[in-house]
Amino acid sequence: MSPTKERCGWASFDEALILYHDLEWGAPIHEDARHFEFLVLESAQAGLSWLTVLRKRDSYRIAYCGFDPEHVARFGKRDLERLISNSGLVRNRAKIESSINNARKFLDIQKEFGTFDAYLWKWTNGKPVVNRWQQMSDVPPRSDLSDLVSKDLKARGFSFIGSTIIYSHLQAVGVVNDHLVSCFRWPQLLPHPRRPARGVR
Repeated sequence: MSPTKERCGWASFDEALILYHDLEWGAPIHEDARHFEFLVLESAQAGLSWLTVLRKRDSYRIAYCGFDPEHVARFGKRDLERLISNSGLVRNRAKIESSINNARKFLDIQKEFGTFDAYLWKWTNGKPVVNRWQQMSDVPPRSDLSDLVSKDLKARGFSFIGSTIIYSHLQAVGVVNDHLVSCFRWPQLLPHPRRPARGVR
């Protein structure tokens, strides 16, 4: 972590945010457990600051069995009450109920597409959307892409998964590069063209 590097404005005032910004946010991920983690956390964030949820991340990791969707999908009534009474989580019944429901729907997508990752990245043909925002006020809360993905997930039975939540997810997992162009991470996360094989011109 370097205080001299230029960063997106939201990651300039707290060490946890700076580390998250520098090491995770916007870097393409392809592990389903990570996708499920961000779906849970982004849904929990609704109406709150990301820093609030980020500080509870370790508690979520323990309570949600390492963000294993198969395990969470088997949660019953006792598990629901256990989560609601956990002071380390955002204790909102609707959000917690939706996380369990979404784990079950997440498994349905895995059955259909092989992985949730394959499902999500198909919307952009496997390539990140690279935006070129100059200032924080340019970054939108949603997009046509997040509208489409959110609508499709809702049709598949997901809940508490509006377009704004999905846009946050797309940003977090690197489907969308929304670092400001002045941020040191923006060029680092640009897709690199494949080098031709030897002998190919």
